[in-house]
Amino acid sequence: MAIEWIPRLMEAEFARVCREYPVVTITGPRQSGKTSFAQRYCKGYAYANLESPDIRKLAQTDPKAFFSTYRAPVIIDEVQRVPDLLSTIQVLADASKERGQYILTGSHQLDLAAALSQSLAGRTALLRLLPLSLKELLDAGVRPARDEALFKGFMPRLYQEAIRPSTLYSEYFQNYIERDLRQLVQIRDLFLFEKFLRVLAGRIGQLVNISSLAGDVGVSRPTLNQWLAVLEASFLIFRLPPWFDNASKRSIKTPKLYFTEPGLAAWLLEIETPQQISRDPLMGNLFENMVVTEAIKANLNTGKMPNLYFYRDAKGNEVDLIFRRQRKLKPVEIKAAMTFTPEMTRGFSHFRKQFPESLPGTVVYAGEMETRSDTTHLLNFRNTAELI
Repeated sequence: MAIEWIPRLMEAEFARVCREYPVVTITGPRQSGKTSFAQRYCKGYAYANLESPDIRKLAQTDPKAFFSTYRAPVIIDEVQRVPDLLSTIQVLADASKERGQYILTGSHQLDLAAALSQSLAGRTALLRLLPLSLKELLDAGVRPARDEALFKGFMPRLYQEAIRPSTLYSEYFQNYIERDLRQLVQIRDLFLFEKFLRVLAGRIGQLVNISSLAGDVGVSRPTLNQWLAVLEASFLIFRLPPWFDNASKRSIKTPKLYFTEPGLAAWLLEIETPQQISRDPLMGNLFENMVVTEAIKANLNTGKMPNLYFYRDAKGNEVDLIFRRQRKLKPVEIKAAMTFTPEMTRGFSHFRKQFPESLPGTVVYAGEMETRSDTTHLLNFRNTAELI
């Protein structure tokens, strides 16, 4: 059943920064709900979409005429398409004491970050809106099972429209190739790039190995590094850094790789039904991807920096996710199983030996039973936001 609107947990943080800054910038992947969010909570604002050729041309050639047509308060979509417009916004924002007058959105991380740091440093709050979280779905009365969540993913349109995941992700991928990719980099062989994305989906939750990836895809290391940077810049993937300090010099220092949208990863793996998820050899990796992404969403939605890591030493001792809270570390194990076993907590013992001041560990799994003791918490994956 389609749901007209699913309230976003970032609403409170958005309202706060709108009272503090003249400009608020919302970044995130395409179709994560940035425009709908801004229009929902900014009633009466003018609206300009710089994807429109005519509007973009006006902004590029005559910024004064643009702001005469689209007077503040105004929402400006895909502002990275005309980065020079930010200089005019700076002048206008400095000339007024009003707050929350310019709401900007963008889906290209690097281009927008560079332009903002040059023109709007200190004048804009920067928020990142990812696709729907499990907490947002639960609050809206949607309680997906493990395999359904992994197959369907979290793009708002999947819940607000009667659209199949395969249709949405096929369209999403094609739009990405035609719109974002051609703006960011020249790809000579789109077939190789698609192969690269599918290879990446098969390596979710693994350490990034550039040489191995280059060999599997058939491109050079510099090309591969460029492609990874492009995917990160457009919010398709992210890297989870390892935790290490002077007390753990033997820790692995290579990041892990995840997809921002687990549903897109499942589509790239050619998973066609929720039932296929449980039989897929990468089900555990997809589940881990989902939980890590949920932890990031929970932080971003409340205006916090994620400060998330994983831990692995040279001997293979590992903890899937590490939170850093008030200078203490909280270890989290992520298991796709629906039944708890003591083996799931094995990584905590070694971690506590290395970091005796660490907080009690949490196992996030697919089972319904939740418990809490002095040493270990057991949490259902739908409640990942409670980790924060």
